[in-house]
Amino acid sequence: MSVSTAGVVARPESVVPARAPAAKQRKWPDLRRWLSPVGLVVLWQVASSTGVLPPDKLASPVTVFRSAYELVANGQLVEAFLVSAGRVAVGFALGAVVGGALGLASGLSRWGERLLDPPVQMLRTLPHLGLIPLFILWFGIGEEPKLALVAAGVAFPLYLNLHSGIRQTDPALLEAARVLGYTRFERIAHVVLPSAVPQTLVGLRIALGTAWLSLIVGEQINADAGIGYLINNAREFLRTDVVVVGLLVYALLGLTTDALVRALERRVLRWRAR
Repeated sequence: MSVSTAGVVARPESVVPARAPAAKQRKWPDLRRWLSPVGLVVLWQVASSTGVLPPDKLASPVTVFRSAYELVANGQLVEAFLVSAGRVAVGFALGAVVGGALGLASGLSRWGERLLDPPVQMLRTLPHLGLIPLFILWFGIGEEPKLALVAAGVAFPLYLNLHSGIRQTDPALLEAARVLGYTRFERIAHVVLPSAVPQTLVGLRIALGTAWLSLIVGEQINADAGIGYLINNAREFLRTDVVVVGLLVYALLGLTTDALVRALERRVLRWRAR
């Protein structure tokens, strides 16, 4: 206690302890999202073990995992994966070049839009998987129709999203750049193209998903290697376990490429408010 100048005893000041900084909470993944997938696998195994689901219709999860291990151990799955990944890479590159070039020409030029957009929109409405007979007639039954099918699946979503991203550029930003004395090339490089990046990345994610879907169908065309060939060969011998392994590999590859694009999106679009 302290004594004031008037001789009155003053009340002691309450001391408030300093609050410790709150510990940063670690964000753990929500394991509840795994409940339904794990439950489906367990139900699948129970149905297979009790005979409700015969093995000639669908192999059990234990059999599928055992077959996957054997295919990896003997190198068949790795070889098939490399072949299929190569087809997707080449087909995606071709489709990205075509779709990107058409999107830029149509988005940046009014005349380009008038000349290119109508035929592209007409072709886009056709299911590209229905072009398989034409691709076989044009390119034969080798690698070319498979690559063309993947390229067609990639080109259209990339074109649409790039074109839309360019056309949705904020006019106020373009006017500000014009007032600042930017040339047309500088406005495109510093305003238009950066504004189109978010929409283009969305198109990239869609294009990658379509690429794997196109490959699944394309590898049914007289394939002698790849995951599709592995699935077709297993179908001839009623190996449903190997068929499921191939489908799981397709699914995992699609999820992996999508996750890579999402990581790229987070890095490139750091400036975007969350």
